[in-house]
Amino acid sequence: MLAIPGEDATVTDHDIRVLDDSQYRAAHTLFRGTLHHPPAPDEMWKFVRGSYEPGRTLGAFVDDEMVGTVQAFPSRMAVPGGAVVPHAAVSRVGVRADWTRRGVLSALQRAQLRSFAESGDVVASLRASESAIYGRYGYGTATRYRFWKVDRRRAAPRSRIAGRVRLVDGEAGEQVARALFEELSPGRAGTIARWPGWWDVNIRRRAAEENFKVAVRSPGAGAPDDGYLMYKVTPGAHGSSEDKPTTLEVLDLWARTPEAWADLWLFALGVDLVGRITALGRPLDEPLPWLLGDPRACEVTAEEDETWLRLVDVPAALGARTYREGAPVVLGVRDAYLPENTASYRVSADGVSRVPDAPELVLDVDVLAAAYLGDVSFSTLATTRRLDVVEAGALARADALFAVTEIPWCGSYF
Repeated sequence: MLAIPGEDATVTDHDIRVLDDSQYRAAHTLFRGTLHHPPAPDEMWKFVRGSYEPGRTLGAFVDDEMVGTVQAFPSRMAVPGGAVVPHAAVSRVGVRADWTRRGVLSALQRAQLRSFAESGDVVASLRASESAIYGRYGYGTATRYRFWKVDRRRAAPRSRIAGRVRLVDGEAGEQVARALFEELSPGRAGTIARWPGWWDVNIRRRAAEENFKVAVRSPGAGAPDDGYLMYKVTPGAHGSSEDKPTTLEVLDLWARTPEAWADLWLFALGVDLVGRITALGRPLDEPLPWLLGDPRACEVTAEEDETWLRLVDVPAALGARTYREGAPVVLGVRDAYLPENTASYRVSADGVSRVPDAPELVLDVDVLAAAYLGDVSFSTLATTRRLDVVEAGALARADALFAVTEIPWCGSYF
């Protein structure tokens, strides 16, 4: 038997309830308060309201007073090999300041994870405002992303737009982008399906408030669209000075082909009266500097954790992805919050099975989640003492089996 750490798994007396429509705004206000924001004004709430779906928001109550909340959106995620599994996108997690460090979040997490397991979600993920919190609940950093900054005046692109890029205004632009996104994602490992409320909050609300543009690319007149770019331009100081240049921010860029990707970036680089281009949350392997005559005009301003992944159903998750050729390995997985996952699993190129064998590598479920999409190797995790090595040769076998040809990435913030 594998011992299950029980430090954070104690039963609490908090009353965890599924919230209904009459409680959503109070939950949203509580969540925003934990981020030190005021309640959402009416013009924002009309977009946010639709993102609350029945049965997917929990509240923690003490003496009938809400002191914490957590929500999840229904989604799907691509895993290595191309399979797509049911995915819960966790968001709006918050505990009121006077109730932190008193077991409220643990109670919410326990109830939410159990609900995921009962509803058939194979994985869950979130974006962590604080990175020290979620490992204890089984979430591990599984994808990362980059932030770009480009000095447009120095960039000197090496080529010109080969296809056709056109601006599409208003709701029509959103509809074209949404249709293209749903064709393209889930695709690469780590990418997810977006739910209707995602578009309401992240696109429609922003389009109503900001200088928001949609550019759509096709190979030529009459050809099907194969990529889109959503961006906004923030005017700078008079004369676009060095201190505050006019800035084009790439908000969302998806392309079916390398040609479409290059044309959309070339379009952004060609927008007149712009001094700087920024892009948030781009893949680690995006080859943007190679598109420029002066690669030093392009700077990585940050590289951060993106997807915090939770394997809700470990045998289903392990069985959904594919593995490279190599000798099998037996992983001993420990899961304090969903103990039915605690077991030994034999992983091979032919598949995964739960076995009575002694494990060769022993790791908690958050560490397995970090390695699951291929962003980090088992050897790296062992070097940093994140797992226990029982059989030294197992590290190389696990690395070989879990290796991927494309760095995982999500590209959807929630």
